[in-house]
Amino acid sequence: MNELWAFLSDFTIRNVVLGALLLGLTSGVLGSFAVLRQQSLLGDALSHAALPGVALGFLISGSRQLLPILVGALISGAVAALLITLLIKRSRIKTDAALGSVLSIFFALGLVLLTYIGNQNNAGQAGLESFLFGQAASIVPSDILVMSVVSAIAFTVLLLFWKEFKVVTFDPGFASSLGFPVLALELVLTILVAFAIVIGLQLVGVVLMAALLIAPAAAARQWVKKLEHMILLAAFFGALSGITGALISSTARGLATGPLIVIAASLIVVVSLLFAPGRGMIWSALRARKTSRVLQAQQVLADLYKIAESHNQPVYPIEAGMIRSYYGFNASHKLGELEQQGLIIPAQHMQEEGKHWQLTSKGYQEAKDILSNLGKHY
Repeated sequence: MNELWAFLSDFTIRNVVLGALLLGLTSGVLGSFAVLRQQSLLGDALSHAALPGVALGFLISGSRQLLPILVGALISGAVAALLITLLIKRSRIKTDAALGSVLSIFFALGLVLLTYIGNQNNAGQAGLESFLFGQAASIVPSDILVMSVVSAIAFTVLLLFWKEFKVVTFDPGFASSLGFPVLALELVLTILVAFAIVIGLQLVGVVLMAALLIAPAAAARQWVKKLEHMILLAAFFGALSGITGALISSTARGLATGPLIVIAASLIVVVSLLFAPGRGMIWSALRARKTSRVLQAQQVLADLYKIAESHNQPVYPIEAGMIRSYYGFNASHKLGELEQQGLIIPAQHMQEEGKHWQLTSKGYQEAKDILSNLGKHY
């Protein structure tokens, strides 16, 4: 315990863990709206669009202080969000084309500005390129304070317009019929996503920030159905990813924090996709297998019914070999299941000629109901 406390008391480690925790919480909450609005590429577009703002913030302030750089990134991201919204709403350009166009243009502009800064021989530019991939070790308490303020502003706006954001996210048409300013609300939601991105630039960087924005929300979506529950779970997954990545990078020399955070979030997504009740791939496969078995058993039962009806005998004995020849080796298992359910029984008086099966009264009615539900009348 003392060793753990000493480890967490380290100045650099403490700052990185706190920053990663804050980033994970904010990304999980705000990323949920991007996922639900089917704008997962939005995070990628806005994170790349923040790069020219980073460069302009440095050029204006003349230093690598986080506040002016984040302000520049936020303004750049807001402008990109406005352009994306206008292109989608006011032109015939599709959403993916609008996002891709803005992403490419702003990222190219950011690289041009970074190249220009690199040719100025300014001593303060050292490490500025770290905003591309993140540099968690450079975080100091003042950076944590700035990140906290930005997150607090985003959460406050989210709480103030919670009802409006919720309606716009799920049904923009209904929101418009209620008199809500849908375009303005969608723009504000997009800018809030930009808030989450700018606070993650120093930790994760422009390139990987989109993954951290989407992964916790995508994982949470597999486990819950309500927006409130999804946001809480996404915040937890984001915080867990941030803390896990930060701690692993602090204990292993040479491992970058940002990629480890994204890897941790990706592992949570994989686990969620596989094991989440109701939507997990494993549970879906088990349900599909169970449904297939039920349908096969119902098909055998219905065919037994039709054969019996064709002979005008509800308890007509049907040879097991004939059933196996039609359905294959799996027929014996299906017949056993039907017998366990009391739907068929062996025809005792036919045993000397080979095993035969006949419907019980319950099985006869069950098969009749199955065919009736299919719209077939016999």
